[in-house]
Amino acid sequence: MKFTWFGHASFSLEMGGKQLVFDPFITPNEQAKSIDVNAIPADYVLLSHGHADHVADAEAILTRTGATLISNYEIVSWYGEKGIENAWPMNHGGKHQFDFGTVRYVNAVHSSVLPDGTYGGNPGGFIIEADGRRIYYAGDTALHMDMELIGRYWKPDLAILPIGDNFTMGIEDAIICCDMIQCDKVIGVHYNTFPFINIDSALAKKAFAKAGKELILPGIGESKEV
Repeated sequence: MKFTWFGHASFSLEMGGKQLVFDPFITPNEQAKSIDVNAIPADYVLLSHGHADHVADAEAILTRTGATLISNYEIVSWYGEKGIENAWPMNHGGKHQFDFGTVRYVNAVHSSVLPDGTYGGNPGGFIIEADGRRIYYAGDTALHMDMELIGRYWKPDLAILPIGDNFTMGIEDAIICCDMIQCDKVIGVHYNTFPFINIDSALAKKAFAKAGKELILPGIGESKEV
């Protein structure tokens, strides 16, 4: 499985023979200026919630590629009014089998409003199962007790977690999350984009290692087999 990071909380996963793009926030992100958003392939675009720093490039990618949008009902409806009809709405606790694998939409504790002020539904995360792997993308979230259910029933092979603190979990809570979901391999996202979420990356890696966990922090534009 190939993971490519586009900065902030935007990344792609190559799974089940398909390209899955998550929360594309690229063109407004000065740190991601080396990324050509028009060159990003996509079969599916998954949006965890409606904030501009997660959806900024979604419409452009969906229109260019014809990819299928996966998100909550409110976000799918909002894009439908923009002419994006190739979409699959979900809500918390639901799962669906796609041609690449299974997507389960799970709880996140955050807020959600779309760029024009429209209500964005409740924020969420995703558990993706494909190629014999199980990936948990938490979205923007605080630490919450539903993570215990993920550890009890799904035990992901890889977790993609926000670690920037202030608006989401920080390093300490992300480590607790790892214990709750029973996953020791983490890719960190949602950090160092803005002053509010700056962290010391070296100290973060040391903290995870001390807890017996691996924290992967790819460079922007970097692809890794994970």
